[in-house]
Amino acid sequence: MRSLRTGLSLGSLLTGIATVGALLLTAPAAHAADTPLRDLAAAKGKVMGTAVTGSKLTGTYGDIAGREFNALTPGNAMKWGSVEPTRGSFNWAEADQIVAFAEAHGQQVRGHTLVWHSQNPSWLTNGSWTPAQLSQLMNDHIALEVGRYKGRLATWDVVNEPFNEDGTYRQTLWYNGLGADYIAQALTAARAADPSAKLYINDYNVEGVNAKSTALYNLVKSLKERGVPIDGVGLQAHLILGQVPSTMQQNIQRFADLGVDVAITELDIRMQLPADSAKLTQQAADYKAVMNACLAVSRCVGVTVWGFTDSDSWIPSTFPGQGAATPYDENYAPKPAYHAIAESLGGGTTTPPPTDACTAAYSLPSQWNTGFTGQVRIACSGAALSSWKVSWTFGAGQQLTQAWNASCTQSGATVTCSNASYNGTVPDGGSVTFGFNGSWSGSNPVPTVTLG
Repeated sequence: MRSLRTGLSLGSLLTGIATVGALLLTAPAAHAADTPLRDLAAAKGKVMGTAVTGSKLTGTYGDIAGREFNALTPGNAMKWGSVEPTRGSFNWAEADQIVAFAEAHGQQVRGHTLVWHSQNPSWLTNGSWTPAQLSQLMNDHIALEVGRYKGRLATWDVVNEPFNEDGTYRQTLWYNGLGADYIAQALTAARAADPSAKLYINDYNVEGVNAKSTALYNLVKSLKERGVPIDGVGLQAHLILGQVPSTMQQNIQRFADLGVDVAITELDIRMQLPADSAKLTQQAADYKAVMNACLAVSRCVGVTVWGFTDSDSWIPSTFPGQGAATPYDENYAPKPAYHAIAESLGGGTTTPPPTDACTAAYSLPSQWNTGFTGQVRIACSGAALSSWKVSWTFGAGQQLTQAWNASCTQSGATVTCSNASYNGTVPDGGSVTFGFNGSWSGSNPVPTVTLG
């Protein structure tokens, strides 16, 4: 991303107008003239989703999650170990938060995940259960969790990662206790709990045609023949740089031909660190290849990235020395992968606007002996923004006390403000304004101009 620096001239309004210290066009703003990914995807009848962490759904993270994606997957919040860490004691806070955020932003939610060998509570994994008890535990868990969100979630990953790499069934609590038919049982229980939700089996290393994906194919074919409710398969797509399977589209198509939907559910493409331009270029090509494989098959419903920013990625802690796997870097700057996704969905390439196209002006509409009201106006001519961020440095110890129409923080003398969820867009020829109150003592000079 090329940063956009904007020079701002001094003027006057009442006690003075100053340029805002730095009109820092943050990562989202750099492609501000572009259509958000969710709109591009929706125009093609596809989902463009991301996994999220509920506690981070504020500020820039929340703004990007809400603007760019039309579906959310809770990264961990709906897993059994998260919602019932102690038997009979439940914690739905983060799951509820994500669902509420999605509903407020017109997004689908993909429930993840009901029956899995990992991230289960210790009381479950360390218990000694008869088959009848284990069966009842699974049925009760599905009924409770799916029932809680009945009618509100579009999709559930009902069974996660049932196969080994060679296509045999993974030895798990469920398989060892109930046999292979635990999968059919789980799907049936989920259908009973929410007849409207789409039910999926989800696994990794099944993106291309291989032994594991063929085992999944045969299972889905068998379930369909038996009348077991199964609506789709999730291909996780935790991929390695330069290793997108050449048979990916063929594999998606063969599942679609069984009469089920296909979703790319957990896409990330990791590389050996540090990232460099060559690796990022290859990563962009890989993301585009995955997108194109999905777009080529009508029953591929869409693609979800497993976290959109490297700061929220599981890769570095799981694969030491690897990372940079998502479309945004740790500072929320869109990487070439982001633009590749947009281009595959029909979006244009990004051309940075002229460096003087957008300006911000600081004014003081009023002040009194101990306080003042300030205002910043952001205006564009020859460019447009879909989000904005401004900062300045107070020179005489002024302190913000409240702000409106922006999210503002102050660290020492430095104030940083970013758009609210509803006013990030500044069209070409348009402007937005936000205001704030502050306190001062002795003097209240306009902020010193700095360019960032």
